[in-house]
Amino acid sequence: MFRRALPLVLVAAVVLALLAAADAARPRLTPVERGRRLAEANGCFACHGPEGSRGIPNPGRADLTVPGFTSTLMMYAENEEQVREWIRDGGTKTRKASKTWRAEREQGTLRMPAFGKRLTEREIDDLVAFVLAAAGQSAPADSLPAAGLERAAALGCFGCHGMGGRYARPNPGSFKGFVPPWDGPDFPELVADRGEFQEWVEEGVSRRFKANRAARFFLRRPPLHMPAYKKQLQPGDLNALWAYVTWLRTPSAPTP
Repeated sequence: MFRRALPLVLVAAVVLALLAAADAARPRLTPVERGRRLAEANGCFACHGPEGSRGIPNPGRADLTVPGFTSTLMMYAENEEQVREWIRDGGTKTRKASKTWRAEREQGTLRMPAFGKRLTEREIDDLVAFVLAAAGQSAPADSLPAAGLERAAALGCFGCHGMGGRYARPNPGSFKGFVPPWDGPDFPELVADRGEFQEWVEEGVSRRFKANRAARFFLRRPPLHMPAYKKQLQPGDLNALWAYVTWLRTPSAPTP
């Protein structure tokens, strides 16, 4: 009886191990990244440009182009609620009440669609989070994390980690298939503390991951690899970068 039960126990253990591995590899995306993917899936970048970085020509309008998120957002939306109105209703309440704006809208070849009936409230919230992040509306007021944000941009960190370090860009072959954002739940699994953060920045990998055979396997596979910045760092950079990441991971920090 015991011998017959033993294979079942082993099968159960294997199944549980596989389920645990599948759960560990499951993407746990942030609202900003979910919003970025929603924007891409719903055609937003067709008019607003790659990741909302620049708009395309819009003949007939006085401003001639569809606005991008990264530079002109505040000309169209003064706060988070107005961004939500643009997405949900195709325009803010204030602009829709203006005859001048409605007339100008009709002159344009392209018009902002209303996504309120197509998307859920949570999806709209995620899109709002993405648009605000793309526009750089979430920035620290304190000087040290602000300096970290500036240095991260200058060092090219946002090429892989996205605006403000908040995107999960594809990285096929990596453990979860993307470059982890700094404000996501995957970050603490990679960076345990300030010391390990320094190892990643200076050497491109932590000693803990370098010593782990499974980790080395997944680090070798993808096309994108963390660079070693030790020779490019200036005095104070590590403290500033860590201060920014710490600020970003503070729950209330990214609220504009």
